[in-house]
Amino acid sequence: MKIAVLGSGMVGQTLAKGLKGLGHDVRIGSREGTKLAAFSAETGVAEGRFADVVAFADVVILAVKGDVAESLVAQLKDALGSKVVLDTTNPIAGAPVEGMLPYFTAADESLIERLQKSAPNARFVKWFNSVGAGLMVGPKLSGGAPSMFICGNDADAKKTATQLASEMGWSVEDAGSAKLGHALEALCQLWCAFGFTRNDWAHAFAMLRP
Repeated sequence: MKIAVLGSGMVGQTLAKGLKGLGHDVRIGSREGTKLAAFSAETGVAEGRFADVVAFADVVILAVKGDVAESLVAQLKDALGSKVVLDTTNPIAGAPVEGMLPYFTAADESLIERLQKSAPNARFVKWFNSVGAGLMVGPKLSGGAPSMFICGNDADAKKTATQLASEMGWSVEDAGSAKLGHALEALCQLWCAFGFTRNDWAHAFAMLRP
């Protein structure tokens, strides 16, 4: 597949490198398009501006911070068109309070639903929002392939999301439509709480086992 990863942070780099290693044609984007020269040289993943890598791709992975995701999607609405957009973002609003990551979304809404409204023709799937970068590609857990929950409104887009996640070593569970986005985004709050309150990230990761 031709895949564009939007986001120059650890999540974006991890997914871009992993998918490139699986044989996909991957490009990674940032606002400036010139931040990742060393990463590109190491991995062979070409870099560019957001709009340029989106134009190249059939599948777009959104891996920016949640608080800028909505504005970026709105800016790229026309370029995204009806492409599959795999949404890794969470609506994190600040530092954890008693282990709880605050979210800027209301109790009855999700960030993926807001993103879908910003680009109505794009086919969003919530994907890889509830796992740290260290386990995203080829996770090795004692219980076998861990579960990756996804949701979205387009069946074909979820087939693409399932294929890519499976290639990276995950067992995919389709939770339903984008209405389930709030529940999936809450998974990030849940598993992170064990790390923040107990400093027990190993236990948090263990919860991903099937």
